[in-house]
Amino acid sequence: MQLPVFAALVLIIAGVWSLAVWPQFLRRVMKDPRARDAAGKATRFLTVHVVLVSISMVLGAATALIGVLGLLG
Repeated sequence: MQLPVFAALVLIIAGVWSLAVWPQFLRRVMKDPRARDAAGKATRFLTVHVVLVSISMVLGAATALIGVLGLLG
């Protein structure tokens, strides 16, 4: 296997991994009692984690896309 093909596959796997793992993490965070205050309003804990997951998902999708584009030439 040539290095560019291997690198592209690594990028695709890394991107898919991010897209698979982060939503599960967010589900756990949303169930955490620290995610909402007594009135049901989102806390900073939830807000920070939603931003973290959102950025990670965008980067994961971009990583996978770069890998696919690398395979296509």
